[in-house]
Amino acid sequence: MTGSQGLPSVKIDVADSTRFQTWENAVVWLRNQPNQRQLVLDAFYDDPLIAAAERYFSSDEWQAVSQILDGRTGAALDVGAGRGIASYALAREGFSVTALEPDPSEIVGAAAIRALAAEAGLQINVVEEVSERLPFANDTFDAVFARAVLHHTRDLESACRETYRVLRPGGMFIAAREHVISKEADLRQFLDQHPLHHLYGGEHAFLLDRYISALSGAGFDSVEILPPLKSPINLFPYTIDSLRDAIVEELSRKIPMRPLWRVALGSKRVFTSLLSVAERFDNRPGRLYSFICRKARS
Repeated sequence: MTGSQGLPSVKIDVADSTRFQTWENAVVWLRNQPNQRQLVLDAFYDDPLIAAAERYFSSDEWQAVSQILDGRTGAALDVGAGRGIASYALAREGFSVTALEPDPSEIVGAAAIRALAAEAGLQINVVEEVSERLPFANDTFDAVFARAVLHHTRDLESACRETYRVLRPGGMFIAAREHVISKEADLRQFLDQHPLHHLYGGEHAFLLDRYISALSGAGFDSVEILPPLKSPINLFPYTIDSLRDAIVEELSRKIPMRPLWRVALGSKRVFTSLLSVAERFDNRPGRLYSFICRKARS
């Protein structure tokens, strides 16, 4: 279900009886709702798939990931690849890509990735398996990327250990856009407000310490944490500019002094500094974190 995470809270009126048996059916239903077009676009569930993949590749989110990869090449594993938008981006970056996706779907799964690779003329090997059981030898990949995947795992610790195992010494694991809660009691509130959870289920969130413990316990030499409001990876579908515009709009509704708010928040440096302050008080259930993990060289 890559791409369905971290979206603005949007109420979807769907009866309990409309809960779908497969994620493919849920996405097809969603795409047929005229009032949910923006949500579909934000989740990269629109067709043609190659256009959605190219839009992701051009996004501020992926450009931030690309900067973290910093010219790395070699073999890359895209875990929980979904429709293949990250596999496409990794291949465009020059990696030899393996996409791990257990869902065989032609719309949201392995068959969609194969069709995307063929249309784009990219070499992407698709493997239908889950992240807790990686069918690869030790030290196989130079990079592993997982977009909104860890919080879906049934066994977080096993998934992290498996990722560490298949990384080569000196390799990098990027776990992007993972849902975090401040306390276990917040989980229900997060699930209730998630725009897509009611269609199919499968959403989850962990405490920040749980992610860090699982990654460190797997053996990673270092775990760098990207907090919710500092990285374009976590902000998507917002950018710094569009988030500032949204905040100005919200403040203007409460206190109708739009010109003042625009001036006060006009400087990107000032606005970024304010976000850093706001982050200390950010306890939203399900807020997004990303993790950059490195495996020590032998």
